[in-house]
Amino acid sequence: MSGNTTSRTTLANAIRVISMDAIQKSNSGHPGAPMGMADLAEVLYNDFMHHNPKNPHWSNRDRFVLSNGHGSMLMYSLLHLTGYDLCMDDIKNFRQLHSKTPGHPEYGYTAGIETTTGPLGQGLTNAVGMALSEKLLAKEFNKDDLNIVDHHTYVFLGDGCLMEGISHEACSFAGTLKLGKLIAIYDDNNISIDGEVDGWFTDDTVKRFKAYGWHVQSIDGHDPKAIKKAIKKAQRKANKPSIICAKTNIGQGAPNKAGSHECHGAPLGEDEVAATRKALNWNSPAFEIPQNIYDGWNAHTKGADYEAQWNELFAQYQARYPELAADYTRRMNNELPNDFSSKAQALIEQAQVETESMPTRKASKYALEKLGPLVPGLFGGSADLTPSNNTFWSGSKACNDKKLDFSGNYLSYGVREFGMTAMMNGMMLHGGLVPYGATFLMFSEYARNALRMAALMKIRGLFVYTHDSIGLGEDGPTHQPVEQISSLRLIPNMNVWRPCDAVESIVAWKSAIEKVDGPSCLLFTRQNSDKQARDTQQVENISRGAYILKDSMGTPEAIIIATGSEVGIAMQAAEQLGDKIRVVSMPCTNIYDTQDSAYKESVLPKSVAKRIAVESGQGDFWYKYVGLHGSIISQDTFGESAPGAVLFKHFGFTVENVVDTVKQTLQQS
Repeated sequence: MSGNTTSRTTLANAIRVISMDAIQKSNSGHPGAPMGMADLAEVLYNDFMHHNPKNPHWSNRDRFVLSNGHGSMLMYSLLHLTGYDLCMDDIKNFRQLHSKTPGHPEYGYTAGIETTTGPLGQGLTNAVGMALSEKLLAKEFNKDDLNIVDHHTYVFLGDGCLMEGISHEACSFAGTLKLGKLIAIYDDNNISIDGEVDGWFTDDTVKRFKAYGWHVQSIDGHDPKAIKKAIKKAQRKANKPSIICAKTNIGQGAPNKAGSHECHGAPLGEDEVAATRKALNWNSPAFEIPQNIYDGWNAHTKGADYEAQWNELFAQYQARYPELAADYTRRMNNELPNDFSSKAQALIEQAQVETESMPTRKASKYALEKLGPLVPGLFGGSADLTPSNNTFWSGSKACNDKKLDFSGNYLSYGVREFGMTAMMNGMMLHGGLVPYGATFLMFSEYARNALRMAALMKIRGLFVYTHDSIGLGEDGPTHQPVEQISSLRLIPNMNVWRPCDAVESIVAWKSAIEKVDGPSCLLFTRQNSDKQARDTQQVENISRGAYILKDSMGTPEAIIIATGSEVGIAMQAAEQLGDKIRVVSMPCTNIYDTQDSAYKESVLPKSVAKRIAVESGQGDFWYKYVGLHGSIISQDTFGESAPGAVLFKHFGFTVENVVDTVKQTLQQS
């Protein structure tokens, strides 16, 4: 704590009054958590957090995540009081349109917010990913006594975060990985929206986390000395993540509603706000903070000193290791090497010459072999399906193969699809790594909400999904995707690639790596997919999401649109139908939709209404391209258990059926 004589309790009370006033003004919000966790936040920020409000992106700052994001006014109060770019007018604008203080912390809206924490448990899991990134980057970059990567990840969480299943995935794995610089502080207040949690949450949290391999402490969450002692002890546990179970009183300070679910998710009310002011001996009116309290919180000087000390250290590092320093700076700025795009394009052209027909999951590995060496910081993984996903390439080195080796660049996440995806989001938000992770497409369902969060935050994410259709065969309908392809395409900011061969696969990987304003899903087949011949212009047009793969003589009578392995079927059908049929390969509908109208018209001219879409997935999505009177060969029922080739024939994904469907479409008036 600084030399300011203002008491800790008074400093913490500033959080309480700012929070209750903002929530009361907006007539919406959750005052209980900010008021109950104020003492914890005061000690953490004033005694431990290394951060600089004037430079929220300083790479070696401590990360703080408020996983119980409904208590967002705690976060906004901290940012305002410590000196971030968040003024009192922003506080007054809580939960209003386009404000910097939305209902839950939103990444990209406000300086100092490390991640979007809406769905409970994901902030905690993001924090695990951030702590993992710190450990990996420290192993890679720290040399001698020059520890340029050396910071903690702190996360506040509540009962809801621990009830969500993702908390088990993330916390179990964090213990296995021995993430010693991860410190969680649990707001153990025994209250959720429905009331006291004893009726639905009776876990022994201490035993649970000890079983995970965490260092566990239990304290009074309103005792500053106990809080400080516990955090210090947690920092000393280098080989275990720590959780501090802090017993708190929800809505601490509110004389009539503290300790009750009545202050969890609703404003206190004017009378209780006034009573709370009196109980706290707080004499200032709403939205006015005395200068001595601002002085006690202000982190400008400390923050500038922290960063200045690091800058001096980094200057020494830069002098001794200039190439590493340049690589670190570039990667923390989320930049690729300057020559990545040109080198990758040359490899795409090479792929057109040297590759053959193959399953696209094998083509994906080919792409990794080619592009992997061009992307320093590429970090892979799979949710217990590495041999099936083909995500371990020759440049991969396992982190958790028999022993923990954080010099590696590949992680077996175990059967944790949701946890893997949310951890990857945390890794991306931390900076310095380009993570990719894989599972079967069907199991994207487990990861769905974390995929949505990546898209909502507009961050890069490389999500690899193999076994993308009934073509996977004998595992049957529980493993065979039907609606997943279309539903992923509906997520805003998400690019979904379903390439047909090795050339489209390497284009998909290149596009996903270069996309920094949103995630990409890369969908690959288990079944074989035919290699397609292309000229230079066609190869170039793949990156536009859709292109003419086979053109007609003159104006086409009909256009067949296909993706994935079904492109090969469409091409064979077109050969039988003659030279009046155009085939369009559409590996990424999302990117095609962003093209200029002239290009889209050149691929799918409005004058050609006879259109047929072919994709082994749910079909309604395709009416936007074929029109209400077009034809769609799709998968609109669940699959069956049989070899993939048998299923493709059974469900109509054959050359003969495409030919017949085109003929029938041409006969329609």
